[in-house]
Amino acid sequence: MKQSKLLIFLLLFASIKTTVYAQSSASTEEVLRKIADRIISQADFSFINTRTHETYSNLKNLPVLPDIQLASQYADWHYTNGVLNIAMLDLSDTLHDSKYREFVDHYFSFVFNPDNLNYFRREYDSVLHTPNGLEKVARVPWYMFFRMIRLDDYGTMAGSLIQEYQFHPDPAYKAYIDKAAYTLLNREPQLKDGTIARYFPHQMTIWGDDLYMSVALLARLGYLTGDKKYFNMAVHQVMMFHHYLWDSVKHLYYHCYYMDSHHPGVAYWGRANGWMMMAQADLLTYLPKDDPNRKILLDLFRQQVEGIARYQGPNGLWHQLLDKTDSYFETSCSAMFTFSIARGVNRGWLEPDYAQVAAFGWKGILSKITADGDVTDICPGTGIAPSTVVYYNRPLEKNTPMGEGPVLRAGTEILHMQPYREIPASATYHLIQDRNKK
Repeated sequence: MKQSKLLIFLLLFASIKTTVYAQSSASTEEVLRKIADRIISQADFSFINTRTHETYSNLKNLPVLPDIQLASQYADWHYTNGVLNIAMLDLSDTLHDSKYREFVDHYFSFVFNPDNLNYFRREYDSVLHTPNGLEKVARVPWYMFFRMIRLDDYGTMAGSLIQEYQFHPDPAYKAYIDKAAYTLLNREPQLKDGTIARYFPHQMTIWGDDLYMSVALLARLGYLTGDKKYFNMAVHQVMMFHHYLWDSVKHLYYHCYYMDSHHPGVAYWGRANGWMMMAQADLLTYLPKDDPNRKILLDLFRQQVEGIARYQGPNGLWHQLLDKTDSYFETSCSAMFTFSIARGVNRGWLEPDYAQVAAFGWKGILSKITADGDVTDICPGTGIAPSTVVYYNRPLEKNTPMGEGPVLRAGTEILHMQPYREIPASATYHLIQDRNKK
């Protein structure tokens, strides 16, 4: 009789949880659609003359003028657009809704249109050959497409292009992917031990951000080509970035490490830690199950997740400076952590208990999304600074791909995640009773 009552209680408990989950899943999908649909409505794949306000859908036969600019941030070639593209493709697959994939299709066909691309190529080359031209080219639309001297220029963009290429095998896409692969393997600045670094602000400086900019591409290259050299380089970067940036006391990553003076930077910046966690999640997603380095990577991933979970705020969000509770709660890093932890739970990399961390993270993110699908409280692009004051005082923006991409990735992964279910203590009492009988 007691066992029957216990069974009925557990079934009732499970049915209530299932109902709540169904409602939560429906509301999450609604929020994701609002964000993605707003982006589609605001994405203007055209050009504008900022002096005359004339607009153009194509730049064929137009004279090259510096006044011709992109009509929308969603048409730019920037690392944040790469993350947004990846998010929209994943959302399309999850919801079985082609319009989100079509957004990415439209984006790449717009950029790779020869009339448009050649127009800005001519402008870029013209500016580049003026005094201090490399410093001036940033005014040219899509300058990162042509420049390709920093991971920011091509890493996530080529990574997202690989996913697009798998559905639309355009030779022009493949040519860019091949060029990006060659640049990353042969031209990206590296330390003697092979760790990717930058020449600024010190020579050489390891930026936590660069783990995602490199691994997002390397992991997808490995999957696309089957060539282990890409996976091997990605694994090496994860291990070396951990070696230089990990603080074993706080269980967080520093934003940077200065090789010339051999010390880390001052900040445990939220988004740098987010980039690093998302890089590991992407790599584990694409890495073959039998790769000999998989266990080491899982250990590093779990180590970071365990550390990050300790710094989650009472509202489910994480701070701009992770160890500084007087810094603001920031949306993009919170989304990166939520996505990575949810994926870890979904793929069996993490204990199911971490679903609660991801669920609270998503709940906090929802508080930063308006009824119209606006994503708020996003820190803009941030360089390395020798003072935490700079990080404290970064402004907050809304509706930029910097935050929208990670938020869409987080919500999409939450849709796949079963909620955390705490087993009622009463469900274990029989274990004590059985033990006492022995």
